[in-house]
Amino acid sequence: MLSLFTKPRIRGGVHPEARKEKTADENIVTSFPLPKTLYIPLQQHVGKPAEPLIRVGEKVLKGQLLAYSQGLISAPVHAPSSGIILDVNDYPAPHPSALPIRMIVLETDGLDEWFTSPIPEDPFQLTPEDISLRVGAAGIVGLGGATFPTAVKLNMGRENQIDTLIINGSECEPYLSCDDRLMQERAEQIIDGVRLMLHGMESDHAVVAIEDNKPHAFYAMQIAAKPYSTIKVMQIPTQYPMGWDRQLIRYVTGKEVPVGCRSSEVGVTIHNVGTAYAVHKAIRYGQALVNRVLTVSGGAVAKPMNVEVPLGTLISEVFAFCEVNLEQTARIIMGGPMMGESLPHADLPTVKATSGLLALSESELKATEVQPCIRCAACVTVCPVGLRPLDMANNIRVNQFDIAVDIGLKDCISCGCCSYICPSNIPLVQYFKYASGEIVARQQAQHKSEQTKRLMDDRNARMERIAKQQEEDEKARIAAKAERERLKAEQAAQESLA
Repeated sequence: MLSLFTKPRIRGGVHPEARKEKTADENIVTSFPLPKTLYIPLQQHVGKPAEPLIRVGEKVLKGQLLAYSQGLISAPVHAPSSGIILDVNDYPAPHPSALPIRMIVLETDGLDEWFTSPIPEDPFQLTPEDISLRVGAAGIVGLGGATFPTAVKLNMGRENQIDTLIINGSECEPYLSCDDRLMQERAEQIIDGVRLMLHGMESDHAVVAIEDNKPHAFYAMQIAAKPYSTIKVMQIPTQYPMGWDRQLIRYVTGKEVPVGCRSSEVGVTIHNVGTAYAVHKAIRYGQALVNRVLTVSGGAVAKPMNVEVPLGTLISEVFAFCEVNLEQTARIIMGGPMMGESLPHADLPTVKATSGLLALSESELKATEVQPCIRCAACVTVCPVGLRPLDMANNIRVNQFDIAVDIGLKDCISCGCCSYICPSNIPLVQYFKYASGEIVARQQAQHKSEQTKRLMDDRNARMERIAKQQEEDEKARIAAKAERERLKAEQAAQESLA
């Protein structure tokens, strides 16, 4: 490993205006009023959606299991508050398409009464496997945006003998400051979560990496980690996308994760600071992941803040609490402005991946008039992966997706650096997202076609076997009939002789 004071060269990246000052210096607001109705999607994580086990009309408590995980890569869903189940049906998803997905609708009773679960006296007396089981049962996923089930990564950590756990405190997206405030206000709990994750992975040590534009968070985390020699807190340069796992691993450890490989294959794994905090609550208090801190900001927000809200709260209710002027809102973004998703309206629920809600005014949006490319190669310079964005976009324009894939489309992380820096306002990252979606759709169509062909071939083969069997049965029937007639004729002949 490189020394923590060694600063390797950072590949690509940009320095967008931070715009965090409206929320970074204010305490997390915990007085958000409990919504009357919560809309809880069954798909809030990477992998298969959870399967509901409750019925309409059933009374549930806060933290009670509503839907269980399916398969290895999945996560359960819990009640964000106590109340009555109103419905289990399709509702618009917090996605640019707003297409319907399955959700559980919960009418809260105002009591916010917790479901009780057993709490260990000393979590460090639990086995590493038990830590993973409890984290999985709590429905914890990566809260940095990836939403990969945390328990799976803990298990992979043991299986791959991970020696370094990196806790990502970079929060490099503009506007967002929820992780910064979490580190400033709840540093001891985060460090406790880090220690529990180390125990769950049977790993040697952890590094908490914080961008150097967050001095207060860095100081608070240093103080909290001081008693533990296995946890180091370090500052990293403020540069987007420093939070990208491969960039962070390379800077912190000097290790390069090969293309097509996981970080675990080089002995490193990464978790977000919010994830560490959720692990602390799950193991110490038996609390499932049912709420989260998120940033609400933007030019149309009268009261920007970091606020803790129950999962399933409609964005419109969060906006009302923060006094968002919807008439001045030119765009609603879930997440950060670089990698977040633009939403069609605010009547969509918050989910585990909701790190931020931005109500941007027209003046905050980049000019959209596309100009001809001037061949400045700025997009190549800022690409953290080392791709050639313009070449990929040119091939995508003429539907040559295979060539785009050959020159690196699948390695694109959709960070948006190329689009941000382009002086001609070419929407490069939108091309890549479109192409990736189109490739997936074509693969699914091809898979469906192959499945249909296989089913037809199986049916034809089955029909041939049936026809052949029927033909053989008919021949056997005719032969049996002929044999009976022969025997009957012989018997008649013998009787006549007698």
